[in-house]
Amino acid sequence: MYYIIGAIIILILSVFVMVYLYKKTSIIKIKNKYLRIILRLFLVLLPFICFGFTNGIVVVIHFATFFFIFDLLNIIFKKKYTLIFNCLAIIVSVIYLSIGLYQGYHIYETIYDVYTSKDIGVDNFKIIQISDSHTGVTFDGDEFKKIISDINKKNPDLLVITGDLVDDSTTHEDMIKTCEAFSLIHPTYGIYYVFGNHDKGYYANNYTESELRNNLISNNVIILEDEIVNITDRIVLIGRQDKDVPSRASIYELTKNIDSDKYIIDLNHQPNDYDNESKSSVDLVLSGHSHGGQIFPLGPIGKLIHANDEYKGMKMINNTTFIVNTGISSWSIKFKTFTKSEYTIINIRSNK
Repeated sequence: MYYIIGAIIILILSVFVMVYLYKKTSIIKIKNKYLRIILRLFLVLLPFICFGFTNGIVVVIHFATFFFIFDLLNIIFKKKYTLIFNCLAIIVSVIYLSIGLYQGYHIYETIYDVYTSKDIGVDNFKIIQISDSHTGVTFDGDEFKKIISDINKKNPDLLVITGDLVDDSTTHEDMIKTCEAFSLIHPTYGIYYVFGNHDKGYYANNYTESELRNNLISNNVIILEDEIVNITDRIVLIGRQDKDVPSRASIYELTKNIDSDKYIIDLNHQPNDYDNESKSSVDLVLSGHSHGGQIFPLGPIGKLIHANDEYKGMKMINNTTFIVNTGISSWSIKFKTFTKSEYTIINIRSNK
């Protein structure tokens, strides 16, 4: 329901934005009326031609926003420099969106050091987390294999995937190749995965849920759905079902029989159960979903309306550490103007 309402609002806004941008192209000086109209329409529609419908909307809204900002500056200067301010709006928009496109496609490595007074049996336990790859948006299945091959060189003790590995638009072939990529990596204690809100292909028929499950399992990925695994005799991993699953168990149900002296890691796709998780015996919560806010100001808005408790980075509440991965890609939108694409390395260190 929220997606439908949001889509309608964005469509209405986009119409007004396109009308506004059409007027801004009035600086074009061509004598032939019809040729001028065609050229102005082409410029307004160019983002959709280059980037498709969804990303075209992102581009036109950003152009309109910067034109509006520079229009206000132009008014302050009593409209003496209209052409200069219009040119500046175009330049700033292009630079800003180019950086956003780079941030969407380029994958960074982010390292977090988490300290614990618990006995974890080793001085350092290295986890690599990937999330929200949504294969098919900024890379395909073959490119994902290269990403995983590079991550393997980091020699993780554990690899965790916190949801939305694939999504509604991922092709059947790319889904298979994405799963096959995990045969290229060999963490000491295995590969664990929890479903996100897009993985199962709710809105498309490119693959079935059972096909995804079978391909993951056949490539050494262990799927956790409200399940608990003893990674070592001192480290326990909980994999939760997605928040949107009605039958999902509470974190209290999942932890009630776990020895609180053990180090407990919780994989939870959507970062929005902080209150309960911080009151439980969980030590570390790893999430994704929010894409780091993706485009300003979506991150702060999502937090304000309680869609997410946090949208990126590391946070400590009580004795629980929360880490939200920004995703190595994103759903549908290729730009990341508010964050970056990343995989995370989490070093759990004993401070005894």
